Amino acid sequence: MTRTVRSKPCLTDKEVIIIFVDYLARNGNPGLVVDACPDKENRQSSDIDAIAGPFAIEHSSVDTVAKQRRDSAWFLEVVGGLEDELGHKLSYRLNLTLPYEGVQCGQDWSKIRGAFREWILHESPKLATGSHNISNALGIPFEFHVTKKKSDRPCLLFYRFAPDIKKLPSRLREQLDRKAVKLSPYKNEGKTTILLVESNDIALMDDSKMWDSLRQAYSAGLPDGVDQIWFADTSICEEVIFTDMTKAVAR
Repeated sequence: MTRTVRSKPCLTDKEVIIIFVDYLARNGNPGLVVDACPDKENRQSSDIDAIAGPFAIEHSSVDTVAKQRRDSAWFLEVVGGLEDELGHKLSYRLNLTLPYEGVQCGQDWSKIRGAFREWILHESPKLATGSHNISNALGIPFEFHVTKKKSDRPCLLFYRFAPDIKKLPSRLREQLDRKAVKLSPYKNEGKTTILLVESNDIALMDDSKMWDSLRQAYSAGLPDGVDQIWFADTSICEEVIFTDMTKAVAR
């Protein structure tokens, strides 16, 4: 299962790039700053995000699961805020786990939210301690799983079942190939070209998963036009972590 922490990134693309360039400056490239933002300046065609000294940088945000940010935003429309609103009213710990794609476009999310509120306040007290699959709950159009535990710190927590991420390498390659095309002209000009791949997914992504996904995506080596691939972990806004992933794909 996975927790959905937020639906929107806490940093803009530009902010991530500035922090990355500062990281490079503090690690072997003193004085390095963003010199130009071609994508903002070039009105004729799509261009890269930044030039910093000898580096040409293109940023790309990656969803671990297809349409993940959209689905997370929908999920939060239904359950966001209920934990704080209702958790202190319980005398036990209550975990509700929803199907990953349970919340869909076309549903009345406000009614589903109200139905969850009613179920938590009036039906969950009747449940025995332990695990339960709940189907046909009034106003809730999907089955969900409940775990009820005795606890000295009562609370309410919402989760979703973890989705299948087996298709990530193919989606990653399709997305990064498009980005690499924009870097090629700068490589030809002698710039060191960098693909900066960002994820703010604290639940499903980490260094090892990104490393393995890139190895599968580019088993034959780096995409044309790219010298380096870096991973930006922005799951904690105050502590962005950059990891050089180039060796995962270099052959």
